[in-house]
Parts: sequence; structure tokens; C-alpha cells
Amino acid sequence: MRKITPVVYVLLLIALVVAPFVGAYPVFVMKLMCFALFASAFNLLLGYTGLLSFGHAAFLGGSAYVAGHAMKVWGLTPELGLAAGTLAGALLGWVFGLLAIRRQGIYFAMITLALAQMVFFIALQAKFTGGEDGLQGVPRGQLFGLIDLRNDITMYYVLLVIVVASFLLIARTVRSPFGQVLKGIKENEPRALSLGYDVSRYKLLAFVISAALSGLAGSLKTLVLGFATLSDVHWSASGQVILMTLVGGLGTLSGPLLGATVVVVLENKIGEFGRLLARLTGIDWFNTLGDSVTMVTGLIFVVCVLTFRRGIMGEVISFVQRLRGLRTRNG
Repeated sequence: MRKITPVVYVLLLIALVVAPFVGAYPVFVMKLMCFALFASAFNLLLGYTGLLSFGHAAFLGGSAYVAGHAMKVWGLTPELGLAAGTLAGALLGWVFGLLAIRRQGIYFAMITLALAQMVFFIALQAKFTGGEDGLQGVPRGQLFGLIDLRNDITMYYVLLVIVVASFLLIARTVRSPFGQVLKGIKENEPRALSLGYDVSRYKLLAFVISAALSGLAGSLKTLVLGFATLSDVHWSASGQVILMTLVGGLGTLSGPLLGATVVVVLENKIGEFGRLLARLTGIDWFNTLGDSVTMVTGLIFVVCVLTFRRGIMGEVISFVQRLRGLRTRNG
């Protein structure tokens, strides 16, 4: 499995590099990559530390507003705007963590949800966010004064480099001694305490890293699309990233990437799929499938929970490991 995994990632990277030249819409793929980064950041917290946050939309949306305001109103360059959004996510994560990290289970989740709702109402009422209309007209500008991001292809490859670098950072974090401690805390927190680890500090640091990367994802999304809206900071975005992580495979590096792809493609292409089914089957009801995105994603989540307990990639990895075990015993 260890030999296969790098090959899969290389093939995925090659596919992303050539995607704009084989008919893929660059802006859609960029949006998908932003959510893949968001899901990977969340997985670092839930999948490897065991902390279920219901408030991650605060980091995605809050940073999106900060980055967008910095670039549109303050006139900051894209790199400084992205840095401002990422720092805003880290700061929010530090505040949330200080207030919630000493709680466990449902109490931790509810505190993060309550804090995220406060951020939502600030975004709804504050003047600089645009209220219900959102923050519109965020310019892409020029990266480092040299690279014109107004071109979709240029923006695509800049974002690809940032997302790949962020994913490598997450992978390095998971495989580092720090990451091993996080896994130990998830598996048996009392034992980690008995070994002398400052569990609260490790949890807080993991929370801040996850929030910062989520903030980077939100900032990139604003830069790509040119706007930030209340949907970015709404509680449903927190539920969405949980769905992506669980469907793809909790506690796997590749799972959130697949989960984000499944959910984003469904939300954006379910209408086209429904119309195709309607033409093939002659059933008019399929034409309304695009109006039932929430129902369809909910159904997929139920099916995955019942049939793929470890998520899609989790089940694939488990199957490959069982297959290798059989070959070892028989060989």
C-alpha cells in the first residue's frame, strides 16, 4: 500500500495539471480544490485528533470576508490578502480553542457551533461584509506584482501550487512526532496524559493549524470567485465539511479529497445528471432532481454510513490491507 499511494497521488497531480486542457472548467476545479483543502484541514482535527467541531464554517467564511475586504477595500496584494485571511483563521481558531478545548464530546462540538453562530451573526450585521448581499467585486490583482491572476489558467496553477503545498504540510504534520502524539490522544487520551504530554496544548495547536488552513481555503475561494457570502459562514458549511470527511474516509489523507469531490460535483452537477436520467428513462421526475440536492447528498451520506463505515477510501485501504494479508499467509 505504501508503494501504491505515491503513484496514486502523482496520477492525481498529473490529472489536475492537464485538467484545463481536456475540457474541465478551471473555476469549477479551483472551487473543488478549495473545498478539498477545507476538508483536509478539518480531517486533521477530527480524523487524527478526535475533535468534532461543528464550527469550522467560521474559519472558512470569516477568513473569506477578511481576505476579501483586505484586497478590495485596503488594496492589499493577493499574497498579503491570503496571508491576512489565513492569520484571521488562525486567530479565530486560537480563540475558539481556548474556550472549547478543555471540553470533550458533544460539549466541545456545541461550544464550537455556538461560537460559529456568533461569527455568522457578525457577518450578517457588520457593514464591511455586505450583509445578505455578501462581499462582492473582490479583485484578483497581481501576485507579487508580477503574475496576473485575472487570467483563469494562471490563477488555476497558482492555486494548485498552494493547495498541493498545503496538503504536503498536512501530510508532514500527520507523520511527524507531533502527529503521532495527536493520534495517541485520539486513541487513548488518559494514557497520553500519564506519559507526560500536555494534551490541552497539543489539542489547541492542532485546532489552530486546522483553523489556519481552513482560513486559507476560504481566502483562496474568495480570490477565485471574487466574492464571499453568508453561505460560507453558515452552519450548513460546517455540516458540509463533516459530510465530505466522513464520506471520503475519516483519518485518511486521501479520503477528504475524494469526499470533497463527490459532494461538490453532486451539488453542481446533480441537475445535469437528473436531466440525463429523464431523457434515458422518460421519467419527468428526474428533471426536478436538481432542486433536491440536500436530499440526494443526505441519502448518499446514509448509504455510506450503512455500507462504508470507514468511508470510501477507508474501505478501499482496508480491502487492500486484507488482500495483502491473505497473500502473505498464502505465500
